[in-house]
Amino acid sequence: MRLGFFTSLMIVISSMIGSGVFKKVAPMSAELGSGGLIIIAWIIAGLITLFASATNAEVASLIAEPGGQFVYFKKMYGNAFAFLYGWSCFSVIQSASIASIAYVFSESVNAIIPLPRFSPEIESMTFLGIFNPLKSFGVKGLTIFTILFLTTANYLGVVFGQFITNLFTILKVAGILLIIILGLTISGGSIENVQPVFASESFQYSSRLGLFGAMFTAMLAAFWAYDGWNNIGYLGGEVKNPKKNIPKALYLGVIITIGIYVLVNFAYIYVMPIKEIVEVSAKSENSIIAIEVMRKFLGSGGAFFLSILIIVSTFGTTNGTVMASSRLYFSMARDKLFFKSAATCHSKFKTPYISLVVQGVWASVLVLSGTFDQLTDMLMFASFIFYTAGAYGVFVLRKKMKDVERPYKVFGYPYIPAIAVIFFATIFFVTIIESPRNAGIGLALVLLGIPFYLFWRKKK
Repeated sequence: MRLGFFTSLMIVISSMIGSGVFKKVAPMSAELGSGGLIIIAWIIAGLITLFASATNAEVASLIAEPGGQFVYFKKMYGNAFAFLYGWSCFSVIQSASIASIAYVFSESVNAIIPLPRFSPEIESMTFLGIFNPLKSFGVKGLTIFTILFLTTANYLGVVFGQFITNLFTILKVAGILLIIILGLTISGGSIENVQPVFASESFQYSSRLGLFGAMFTAMLAAFWAYDGWNNIGYLGGEVKNPKKNIPKALYLGVIITIGIYVLVNFAYIYVMPIKEIVEVSAKSENSIIAIEVMRKFLGSGGAFFLSILIIVSTFGTTNGTVMASSRLYFSMARDKLFFKSAATCHSKFKTPYISLVVQGVWASVLVLSGTFDQLTDMLMFASFIFYTAGAYGVFVLRKKMKDVERPYKVFGYPYIPAIAVIFFATIFFVTIIESPRNAGIGLALVLLGIPFYLFWRKKK
């Protein structure tokens, strides 16, 4: 059964709305100290995502094949770069995404049932001087258990049906709309919490680059919430009339998500002043601001309801990511560009079980490497390398495939793709300056693919 426009639209929206919308206002508040600037950061990040999706839509209409970005990069830059993208998905982008979404699932459980943790002395122990694997170990332990449980479920062929997946998405969006409606009507909040609209003269920025660096650091958090918009490309071969439906689904899906994100973050700030958001998140790195906002005006009952909703949402999202990502490595292995055993399909369950196991183990290791925000910053840094390459690829294909009919062309060419390229390249370098630890780890995991590519190419 091929996917129609509405299903394609739901895939775009559900791929973006995950864990970030419930948590990322906290680090953004700490960086900017202004409710107005936070909303502006969400809008700018959304517009750049829209520009990138518009650019990607031209490529998707030109190359309507299953495989998404992996196939696009083959056409744009050749097998080596496409492999590096696939490897990066395994080493950091998708694996850290699984780890971070499951992390929010565990944090939501922790909001209802406090999970055990070690003493401060044990938690402060480091590995190589940069990792704190034992910090918040109760949350991390449950996160690892969740990843391995879902890996096992997919190993056995036990996956959630379309009805359950759609139910998770409906509950997730309904919960966010409930926060917006209740927050703006009965919470007793104040519009003054959004003040100042621009920079506060008394706020001290922690960024090395002042307000400029703080805005880009905040937008890095916002981009995590928007990430996933290009997942529809992986299903290019299964969408009805993909050359028309995928571009339309990308446009409308991103626009709807921008509206939801701006409204819900406005509601957070309307209910809870920036200073209070920072104080609440500083008390515990495992706090989820969406839950704390509900707790503030609806008490423990409201916090419990939203915690359950986030648990259901993130559990379903983690399952979908585990299932989909493993197929990419399975395909790479069949092309002899990944571990050979990963191309093995289970004789009984007909699942890529080796690919699933390798992915599950590595995602569990990444859980121990840092906190939720560290994981998402690390994976987004790596993602910006390929976002930049993807946006620039439109110029490449305009030359390489200039005589091929294009059912859709990006509006505002060449300015819209150029803006996306410049913006992604800028945030890439700003992240190196502002967050060298996460950038360094992310870049190392990407570049680690080069010797693997040379080895597998030689064997092939």
